[in-house]
Amino acid sequence: MYRNAISLFAGAGGLDIGIKKAGFDVKLAVEIEPTYCKTLQANFPSLTVKEGNVMDYSRDRIYEEADLNDDEEIDLFIGGSPCQSFSTAGKRQAFEDPRGQAMLKFANLVQEVQPKVFLLENVRGLLSSALKHVPLAERETRPLEPDEQRGSAFRHLLEHFGNYEVSVALINAADYGVAQTRERVFIVGVREDFRTEYSFPEPTHDKHGTNGKDYWRTVGDIFEELNVSKHNHVNYSADRLKWMKMIPKGGGNWRDLRQYGEDVVREAMGGAYESGGGKVGFFRRVSLNKPAPTLLTSPSQKSTNLGHPLEDRPLSIEEYLAIQEFPKGYYVAGTLSQQYTQIGNAVPIRLAQVLGESIFNMLNKIEKPQELSNSMVR
Repeated sequence: MYRNAISLFAGAGGLDIGIKKAGFDVKLAVEIEPTYCKTLQANFPSLTVKEGNVMDYSRDRIYEEADLNDDEEIDLFIGGSPCQSFSTAGKRQAFEDPRGQAMLKFANLVQEVQPKVFLLENVRGLLSSALKHVPLAERETRPLEPDEQRGSAFRHLLEHFGNYEVSVALINAADYGVAQTRERVFIVGVREDFRTEYSFPEPTHDKHGTNGKDYWRTVGDIFEELNVSKHNHVNYSADRLKWMKMIPKGGGNWRDLRQYGEDVVREAMGGAYESGGGKVGFFRRVSLNKPAPTLLTSPSQKSTNLGHPLEDRPLSIEEYLAIQEFPKGYYVAGTLSQQYTQIGNAVPIRLAQVLGESIFNMLNKIEKPQELSNSMVR
């Protein structure tokens, strides 16, 4: 059955691949980064890829570039908008940041285009981000205004979706069979004339394999399936490599340096030794018998290291692709840094497919016969 989709902020195509596997025909993929567009074009020669800024788009431009008839409805709008303005690791400028404004533009395009369903993905920090960020020290000295309170940015975003019944879930990809404990917020809206609320699919996996669910898939599971002759990866500095060699094979982090004495830990950690928090990413080797942590845009940063469980190097591009479940032989354009960024920002393929299938099946159940026949007109 033919159902169309429009992809904004397409990146390396992770969300798009899963949606296509679910049965949707992606008619247009919009991406602002030229290198990412090259990735999409290389892997999907027949896909209409447009290098452009979503802020410049309108309903007319979308329909023209997607080669859709003006009276043809769009079944699904998808996007994983830039997340830096909501990340707890950033300045959390929310919609004051141009990258946050792009998310509001997505919502405004939903209102203008009126697709049957939309799917938006972002970091968990979106749920707690405030419209106006207040430094922690200042928060303790005065009452917060409504726009300064936790979650005010998220509430502001939801107001922009107008005539849509919106469902929200914080999803751990590992609960759906991805070998990665990646938590992301997913927002799905169904146009209100369908008079239905989207229900997220039930998890299929569990950390302990309880209640009839499968066990979480692990990095070891992925590596058993991986057949690669050459790994492309960044390398550690000589200083970082010295400490990484002291971390036990199979999985560990900076705490394992304590077996060599607290002076060694202090020297390895530097200024971070006195800082708070768990610091779990320092000198981290990914564990073979657990899912990977969230794949980040660089596996060799000091505080967010993603070291190979057995070799003295960060995870490779090929391992990143496999953990995210991109198709074998998937080409990623650009420098090593650009490749890590594209793959690390992607929605895991398996999760995208699960969500896509649930939306596809929902539309099949709720759509009236006449509406369905109209949607099949190309």
